[in-house]
Amino acid sequence: MNPREQQIKSVLELVNDPEIPTISIVDLGIVTKIISEKENQAYVQLTPTFSGCPALKIMENLVSAALLNAGFNEIKVETSFETQWNSNLISEKGLIALKKHGLAPPPKHDGYIELDVLSDMPCPLCNSRNTTLQTPFGPTLCRSIHYCNNCSNAFEAFKPVS
Repeated sequence: MNPREQQIKSVLELVNDPEIPTISIVDLGIVTKIISEKENQAYVQLTPTFSGCPALKIMENLVSAALLNAGFNEIKVETSFETQWNSNLISEKGLIALKKHGLAPPPKHDGYIELDVLSDMPCPLCNSRNTTLQTPFGPTLCRSIHYCNNCSNAFEAFKPVS
């Protein structure tokens, strides 16, 4: 990564996911390509967590605005499915940010995920594993809904994806 590309990455580390404002799009792992071959030029490729993510255009606009504000004036931001996103791309800092937001972070996996994985989500509020999967379908495609039998709170978990 050249110095301009590193600068672009630094700018993008300050762009938060519009649905989960405690995590940057870099830490979420959706920034899959950064290219800058000349001064003031930036190309950023985003890979969404799910193809139907309702925040795709918002994220593209946030990236463009952040880069424009940082002095880049030849900007291209595009969403691509060239690289498949998976939850292992979330950084350690990102996993902490998800928990801070009240979401159980997804466990690391080896590429094979069974539904049982969703049933073993620790509560992000009290860390208990005495939880129950209420439904694998949360308010967005990337979340499931659980209940903690220890602290009696419902919570969402970020689904592991391979």
